[in-house]
Amino acid sequence: MTSSKIRPWIINALVAAIYIVLSVGPAAFNLASGAIQFRVSEGLNHLAIFNRKYVWGIVAGVILFDAFGPGASLLNVLFGGAQSLIALLIVTWIGPKLRTVWQRMALNIFLFTVSMCMIAWMLMLVGGGTAFWPTYFTTALSEFIIMTITAPIMYGLNKVLHFSDRIQ
Repeated sequence: MTSSKIRPWIINALVAAIYIVLSVGPAAFNLASGAIQFRVSEGLNHLAIFNRKYVWGIVAGVILFDAFGPGASLLNVLFGGAQSLIALLIVTWIGPKLRTVWQRMALNIFLFTVSMCMIAWMLMLVGGGTAFWPTYFTTALSEFIIMTITAPIMYGLNKVLHFSDRIQ
């Protein structure tokens, strides 16, 4: 295998590792799983708007954290992985049709906020009495907040690091 074929695998492994590390902090305060989820790592979802090859590293990070982090369960892995994969695939499909990075970031924020219905549904299934709408409200709101806060950070980092060139 040439280095050009290995590079995306290595970069995605690093993205997955960074996702896990950034999730550990909020997990210590019970803010990485459940009805309120302030995973700083969710900001890495914005990588996909710069290059779709990042999708696999992001999804791997989500799956690994959901498999081994607090609240680990098969349902958490399936729903969390599916929610991230679906939102990221949609943003990589529609995103290139948008003119600016900020439009793509806004789409990404919107998709992840709306798709938190999957997480709320999963929490309702395992929560035994957890009501869908209040749970959806809190998960969607926390996702909207963290994705909005991290958008300008990822935008600024891209100006320095040029994410689309890193994974080529």
